[in-house]
Amino acid sequence: MIEYKNKQRPEKEMIFGIRAVIEAIAAGQEIDKILIRRDMTNDLSRELFAALQGFEVPVQKVPLEKLNRFTMKNHQGVIAFISPVAYQHIENIIPAIYEDGRMPFIVVLDGVTDVRNFGAIARTCECAGVDAIVVPLKGGAALNGDAVKTSAGALMTIPVCREHSLTNVLKYLSASGIKVVAASEKASLNYSEVNMTEPLALVMGSEDEGVAPDHLKLCDEMVRIPVVGAIESLNVSVAAGVLMYEVIRQRKM
Repeated sequence: MIEYKNKQRPEKEMIFGIRAVIEAIAAGQEIDKILIRRDMTNDLSRELFAALQGFEVPVQKVPLEKLNRFTMKNHQGVIAFISPVAYQHIENIIPAIYEDGRMPFIVVLDGVTDVRNFGAIARTCECAGVDAIVVPLKGGAALNGDAVKTSAGALMTIPVCREHSLTNVLKYLSASGIKVVAASEKASLNYSEVNMTEPLALVMGSEDEGVAPDHLKLCDEMVRIPVVGAIESLNVSVAAGVLMYEVIRQRKM
């Protein structure tokens, strides 16, 4: 998950205190993630974990010092970060697209942790007519105010599906008749050499590690973007934009 280090998130994006977080969960508040003091074992913390049963919310155990970086108020060892949008599930999105008579166009982000990259990709997705963005429950960028701002508000309009298992998502997409194409420097095909006029899911990985090997095995094609300069790769948000607009180009032809 993204490290915030010395940068504090606005308190309006946070809920702190065990009872307050439990009440927020019970009220159906959309939560991005929860930080819990690493050594906390009291009855209220057990009540919190009981309240989280059945909810797909990332929980991270951290030292007290990290919690204090976000607020020095009485957080009682628990801080929850509010998501500005309601997450959806891809299993609800795909059938609706087909029922509307449209051709699915999905973007899957595998390990993209930078908030601004996430926001920039979302902005391009909205402009390119992408139907939904899929992100992992753990190991992805936070959907916070910075992400929404960078997206120019796109994250408030495009569905974001936070899923427990990207492996299951990729299998589901393939079973739904959707071609899964991953961006990879290891690919032998250039991005313009692959047919993207079919129902499509683009998989983008992190800049340092790319798409996870287990996920690459589930993709139908791997494509690369040629680089002729000294730098070996593009920023992931730029690469995603190149591929999305290649989809538009091919479909218009």
